[in-house]
Amino acid sequence: MRASQIEQQTAHRPWPLPRGPWIMYQAWKHLLFAHWPVPIESLRGRLPSSLTLDLFEGQAFIGVVPFVMTGVHARGLPPLPGLAEFPELNVRTYVRLRERPGVFFFSLDADNAPAVFTARTFYRLPYHHAEMNVERQGEWIHYSSRRRQGSAGFAGRYRPLGEVFEPRPGTLEHFLTERYTLYTVLRDGRPLRADIHHPRWRLRAAELEIRQNTVAEPSGFALPDRPPLLHYSELQETLVWAPQLEPERGAGRVDP
Repeated sequence: MRASQIEQQTAHRPWPLPRGPWIMYQAWKHLLFAHWPVPIESLRGRLPSSLTLDLFEGQAFIGVVPFVMTGVHARGLPPLPGLAEFPELNVRTYVRLRERPGVFFFSLDADNAPAVFTARTFYRLPYHHAEMNVERQGEWIHYSSRRRQGSAGFAGRYRPLGEVFEPRPGTLEHFLTERYTLYTVLRDGRPLRADIHHPRWRLRAAELEIRQNTVAEPSGFALPDRPPLLHYSELQETLVWAPQLEPERGAGRVDP
């Protein structure tokens, strides 16, 4: 799909497209959303004070999201060999800033050193270089990741199940996936916002077999010993805008 076609699909967005041009195109393929409900108390003190924890019916969630980044390129430039496709895995939760919901990443692992450097430098995101491998065998996506520094790792396989659906507003699936802002903070605590845009998510239920999952431990989380809520997306095309500094105010709350 052309970027202009992506930009035209805006009816599902909760607010208008950002002003100014997008700067990067990304496509996410073989993506798995694995979500665990976690106690609110486990997140207290682990989020920047400028951000508010976003809850669904009083419940907080941690997500582990493995996928393959592909077609990555800057606006006006073609994808560059060696930089355009690589596996990525993130650990995330959901936050708001002045009532605008978004994603907060505790960590992001990628098998691409230049991408890790760029994201850490310009987006202030907690990227880590990892040794990763992804293979498709029939319906199954075999996925492994081992961070080069430390013991964080993920290994397992997953596959889609059932029919494709688009999450409806007000549902948990919509809350966990339809987000158009990511947040991080500078060293002095000031929040940084980056906007994204993509078509509606097209999801399927999923099955996951885990051999190892320690990616959340360096961030201080022990994931619950229970099956996660799973959703799969074959492909999502995304436009990314430059990060913007946000004034800090009305912060540090956890909604009841």
